[in-house]
Amino acid sequence: MEKPISRQAHGAIDYAYGAVVAMLPELLDFKEEKKAVTLCRVLAGGALAYSLLTKAEWGVVKVLPFKKHLLIDFTTSLFALGAPWLLGFAHNEKARNAVIGVGLAGLSASTLTQAEDM
Repeated sequence: MEKPISRQAHGAIDYAYGAVVAMLPELLDFKEEKKAVTLCRVLAGGALAYSLLTKAEWGVVKVLPFKKHLLIDFTTSLFALGAPWLLGFAHNEKARNAVIGVGLAGLSASTLTQAEDM
């Protein structure tokens, strides 16, 4: 089955994801929730780091196969969905919903992308 997101478009999504997720605590005003802030920074930094290392048009140091990149996207997104409860900030509606949104966005991008190596 043909998936709607190309490898090239996935790169643009990843770099935008990294920038937006890093800024979410400020944009949505949950800076006081330190675990959620740290998680956003780690998710954003990780996505940017492994995007830079991916064997794709948009990778800089091409060492990580694209299919492995998608697997990392998928697993970190699953973690993000449970993180508010696992890390203890589910009571904070803004932080909880933001991180769940990040997880859903990541799952969507990873499952709707054509998994073809360069």
